[in-house]
Formats: sequence, C-alpha cells, structure tokens
Amino acid sequence: MAQNPGARTPHAEGPRPEGDDDGELRRALAVALLPGIDEMTRRVVDDIHAHSGTYASGSPVSRDDLWGICRDNLLRALEDFGGLSSGGDAEQAARETGRRRAEQDVPLDTVLQAYRRGGRVMWQVMAEHLRATRGTRQAHGAAGDRDTELDMAGAVWETIDRYSLVMAESYRLTQLEMQGRQETRRVALFEALLDGRGDDPAVAAAASAALGVPVQDRYVIVVAAQDPAAPPNPAPVLDEHGIWSFWRPRSGRYAGIVRLAAGESGVLIDLLRHRTGATAGVSPEFDRLARAGRALRLAEQALRTLPAKSGEAAAFDDRLAEVLLVGRPEIAERIVGTRLGGVLDMAAEREVLLGTLRVWLDSGCSAARAAELLYCHRNTVLNRIGRIAELTGCNAESGEVRLGWALALRALPLLAGDGEGAAGL
Repeated sequence: MAQNPGARTPHAEGPRPEGDDDGELRRALAVALLPGIDEMTRRVVDDIHAHSGTYASGSPVSRDDLWGICRDNLLRALEDFGGLSSGGDAEQAARETGRRRAEQDVPLDTVLQAYRRGGRVMWQVMAEHLRATRGTRQAHGAAGDRDTELDMAGAVWETIDRYSLVMAESYRLTQLEMQGRQETRRVALFEALLDGRGDDPAVAAAASAALGVPVQDRYVIVVAAQDPAAPPNPAPVLDEHGIWSFWRPRSGRYAGIVRLAAGESGVLIDLLRHRTGATAGVSPEFDRLARAGRALRLAEQALRTLPAKSGEAAAFDDRLAEVLLVGRPEIAERIVGTRLGGVLDMAAEREVLLGTLRVWLDSGCSAARAAELLYCHRNTVLNRIGRIAELTGCNAESGEVRLGWALALRALPLLAGDGEGAAGL
C-alpha cells in the first residue's frame, strides 16, 4: 500500500541513551526542519517517483495519496526524532501506510523501498542544515564535528527502521484480514451456487470473480464422504496434476467444484480413487456455474450408491441403475426378492451362483467367455446358470429375465447395508 518516508516509534524503547548535547541537537534539528515539512515532502515524493515505476504510474497510488502519507510520516518521524510531544499516536502514520498499501495491493518490498527513499531524503535535508549551521553552532560552543553528524545519521536511520517495522507489521496483518474476508466471500458464494442460486446472473458473476474461474467452462461437482482414512480435502492431490478445485465441508461431507480440461474426467476419477482414498460421487459435466446446484444433487446420488468407507469413486453416469434403485428402496427390495430370492435361500451355493451369474452377464451371456474368467469349463457355467433358473423359476434365455437379474445384482449390496445410502433402504 502506501508508503512514505519513515518515522520512528516515539517512546518505543524507553529513555534515549544519548547525552544532553545530542538530545538538544536532535531537538533543534527537528524544530528547524518542521516549518519546511511541505518542501521535504515534495522532495520525497519526487525521489520515490524517480525510483519506482509503481508509484510513478499513479495507479493504484495517486500522487496526492503518496503526498499525504509521506507528509504524515515525515511529521511524525521528525517529532519522534527530536523528542517533541505530538499529543497523538506516533505510530499511527506507519500503521495507516501499511494498511492502505496492503489494500491497494502494492508489494511490500516496494513500500519498504519507498520508506528507505524517504529516509534518505530526510537525512539529506538534515545534513544540508547541519552544514549550513556548523559555523554558528561552533561559535556558540555546540558540537559541530563530523562524529556528531554521523551520530545524527544513525539516529535518523534508527527512526526509519522502527517505523518500517511498524508499517510492515500493519501491512501483513491487513493482508491476513483481507484473505479472511475474501475466503469468507468465496465460501458464501460457493454455497450459493450449491443451493441453486446461480440462476441469478449477478450471483453467478460474483461467484466467478470470487473463485477466479469463468462463468462458462467445463465443471463437475464432487461429493466425498469424510472417511477417517482419507485426507479431508482432495484439493492438494488435484493441484499436483494441474486440476483446479474448490472444496468446503457440507452436511458431514466435502463438496467440491472441479474445473476440467478436455479428457480429464477419467483422470479425476482415477486420482480420487487411487490417490485420495475418498469415497466420492462425481456429477456429470456441466458448462456453467448456474448448474452447480443440480450437479450437486446428482453427485450426492452417485455417492449414495457406493459402499461406505470403500475408497471408491464413481461418476453418476456410470451408476445410473444403482441411482434408480437406491432412490426407490421398495422397488430394489422387490427386484431382489423376485429375481434372486431362491438363490439367496441356498446358503451353501449362494456365493458361487451369484458370482457366476455376475461374470456371465458381464460377458454378454457367453458361457465360454465366462468360463475363461472363472477358470472352469463352459459346461460348469451352463450348469450353474441352469441351477439359478431353476431356483428362481425364470427362463435364462429371456432378455427381460436377464435384465432383472442384472438389476437385482446391483441392488443387492445396497440392501445389504453397505452403501452410503443404505440407511434409507
């Protein structure tokens, strides 16, 4: 933020160690220079402009802004240097400089450099006065040697250094406060998107600005369970692979919006599954922030189909059958009962029969292919499928029966209580 020549914390470190002569000289210098404060300010502003492109540009710090801050700092610095009572807070000018320049996003190094330029000009003015009055002071028996002038220079830079520290501390504190306010705003606008308020163009535009992403792009919403074994926030893993995301805890889970480049959907699922260990549902892609609320609901539905604490991640479009079943538990239960009930009653055969049925269906109902995957003879597969047909009273050649079996196999783990949404079944 703003910056200016230095000043020193008035009584920051107790009594001055200088002797009476030094104290009197410092006081005399301050009293002599204070009437010329405006000319000194002009010299400081000109010097800062000559050595800083940021300040010379006039944006974000105008010349009037710089002038006012410099004058205030110079005034306080001279009063402090001379031990003059100002009747106010001698550090206020430095704190105000740090606060204002932080808000204007002027780099701290640039502000500190300007403080040094201001201190240099302040000492130049003092040195000019000391040289001009050396004979007069010596005639009155006052100290006028080179060592005394060096002592004054040291005192000036001590003052500048102290004011610089005060300014820098204020700058950093302001930055922290601004970051806190910005984060609060980002969270509030993200929540507004998830609540479906992105349909308001003003909300969408504000969220875009706060999050730093376009209103229109390729996005997905991810909802991750807060598994004890998984990191609380997948963002660092995604950041490592150049994938932007923003996450917040929400209703006992983590909700995140992820910006995708072409072909990154598969990468995202893989990272969630193998690098984060989070159990997560991923929405279909959407092309504008206004659709984040709907995407959140779809991601939550995908998550409900996954076994709790499984570390599995799945896209909504890959779990369509499960989404339908988990949303209608009474239908899911009926499908399992009518299509697999007889098999489930056979404790000794159940696991083998269900495993064979799953592989057979996934193999396009090819007994030969299923036999290769199960490391058995194709006739064994056919015999097991026949046994299932017998226990369920169904015709294995019927497409409708095969669809019923496939749906029942997908509904079974949901009814078993392993799914995120099983409590509602």
